[in-house]
This record gives sequence, C-alpha cells and structure tokens, in this order.
Amino acid sequence: MRIQAKHYATGRTDAIRFDGGRIAELGESTQTTPLWFAPAFFDPQINGCLGHSFSSSETTADGFDAITAACRRHGIGSFLPTVITGSHESMLACFRNLSRSRSPAWPGYHLEGPYLSGLPGARGAHPEGYVRDPDWDEFLRFQDAAEGRIRMVTLAPERDGAIAFIEKLATAGIVVAIGHTNATSEQIAAAVGAGARTSTHLGNGCSAVLPRHPNILWDQLAEDRLWCSVIADGHHLPASVLKTILRAKSLDRVLLTCDVGPLAGMPPGYYRDWGNELEVLPNGKIIVAGTPFLAGSGHFTDTCVNTLLKLGLGLKDAIDLASVRPRQLFDLPVPKVEVGDAGPWMIFDWEPGDGLSIRQVVG
Repeated sequence: MRIQAKHYATGRTDAIRFDGGRIAELGESTQTTPLWFAPAFFDPQINGCLGHSFSSSETTADGFDAITAACRRHGIGSFLPTVITGSHESMLACFRNLSRSRSPAWPGYHLEGPYLSGLPGARGAHPEGYVRDPDWDEFLRFQDAAEGRIRMVTLAPERDGAIAFIEKLATAGIVVAIGHTNATSEQIAAAVGAGARTSTHLGNGCSAVLPRHPNILWDQLAEDRLWCSVIADGHHLPASVLKTILRAKSLDRVLLTCDVGPLAGMPPGYYRDWGNELEVLPNGKIIVAGTPFLAGSGHFTDTCVNTLLKLGLGLKDAIDLASVRPRQLFDLPVPKVEVGDAGPWMIFDWEPGDGLSIRQVVG
C-alpha cells in the first residue's frame, strides 16, 4: 500500500509504502494531498459496542472481532478491553473469555471495579449489589484468569483496605487509577502516596452534588502526581470543565478516553445491560434509564478528538492526548516515522477549522 500524506505534527508530506502493516519505504513528497497520518489512537477504556460487551462471558470471538473492527474504523489501533463490576464468578469468566480470544490490538486489560463507591452518582452504572472492598486474593484470581494481562485497575480509595491494595498493585507494575469515588482529601492523598498514578474519567463517576471545597475534583486536579483521563464525547463534560482540566493538569498529564459502552452504535431504545435498565437516546447518549447518570459513551475516540479541536486545540495536541499520552502512561512504544515501524498508524482527512475523518488504520 502506497500513500502520500502529511504528518500530523510537522505538516510535512511523506511518500510512504506499507508492507504487512510496517513502513517499508519512506521519503519526502511535494505532492498535494488531503490525507494526513498519525499514530493511531490508544484508548485505555473500551467496554464494547454494537451490543457486544467485554463484561459478558457470553461474548464470542466474533463479537470481540466486531468490537475491534469498529474501533479501527474510528482510528483506535489498540486499546484496553475493560471489565466492570460483577460477581466474582462472572468477572473471572470474562477474563478467561478474553484470554481465549487474545488480540494483538489489546496490550492488556482494564479492571474498572468492583472496588468502587456504592453511592449513587459515584457508582455510575456499576451494579450496586456487586461493589465491594478490595480483596488481593480475588484480584490474583482475576489476574491468573487474565494470564497476567491486567494492566490498569480503577478503584475508590475510601474502600476498606484500598491503600494497602494500591501499594500491592503499584509494586506489581499495574497502573492504579482513582475513579467512581467519594473519597476525602486525606484518602486521595494517601492513594497517591501509595502509588495511584491517574484518575479515571475525571469529572464523572462522582456524586451529582459536591461540597464547594474541598471536594474530589479540586483535590485530584491539584495533585501534580496524578494524570487523568477525560471523556470528551460532548455529553460527559461541558466545554468549561474540559478547558479547566486541561489548564490545571497541562497537556502533559491528560489523556482521552471514549469509555465507549456495549450499546454504542445501537438504535435508540431501552436495553438491559450492566445489571441495569439502560436507555440509548436519539443523540447517542446512553443513560441509566430514569436517571441523569451516564452509562458509558455512545461515541468513539475520534469524536472526543474532534471535541477538543472545536475547543481550539491544535491538531497535534488533540491527537497526542488520544495516542501519545496514553501510551506514555503505560510505557508502551509510540509509533515512529521510520522504516520498519509497525505502527499502528491512522490515515485521515482534515482541514483546519474542521473535524478529522478517519480513512483507515494501518498496522
């Protein structure tokens, strides 16, 4: 495959030949082209889509392939399949199911729960009956079923035993994220001291009503040792909050996630999933039916990048938050423009002032 495309960071037009997903030939070009290329997105939180879920042990290999293919259509070259709160037996079965269908697009898995707040709002769409305190022996059973591939755990630091649990996870090289929490300032500080490195979808997974100050948003924003992910799908956070997070954390410590849910891409209506009745609205927003609480996202990472472009971020900065920054958090290689690099790369159309439109992912 040969293309002429502009590099997203330099604007230089390169002539590239791909062979088996790798860059086989590379040279500068003077040809005019509408195409651009960049490292494909890496998303740390993909729950499923098109009716398929990583949190269901009944999802087939074909279902996993459908999720991965849908992600690639939206520029996501690799991601962490995410298993959310459930019974011990069901979560164990989900990780075994993932291990049977391992994909090169999955460098690891994200365990979001079950060690989360049980309070409304903070719990989000996680089923209330299964949230519980951290249990190291249970986690080791999950990790064994996952064949050692759980690379990220999201938890609430206020749960009994959470701080010691975080220390063990951090020692094992697992990225620990604070999320779905109603923690105090002291508990957040203790979690970071124990090794927590980031916040999962900051601004979401929290109570609908917070104290003026202190509260979990200010405490996590002010903690310079914490990175954070944000869901910029146009529903989870208003523009003012996104701008505030980006300014407080700087572009060096923010990463995008779409948190796309199993109902993404499904027709509007009511569905049963994640132990709740969920509703897909006509605009693609997914909620716990009868509540204002969101249940994952109906939009993919390209939508999140386009939201940031509308906010005024440059092309390089917006893409880096969805491709470079998450790879850095997980110590994964960032694709380089050099012969032999296997990517993955995304090829897209873009004009200044517009959103980008994905053509394909290579690699």
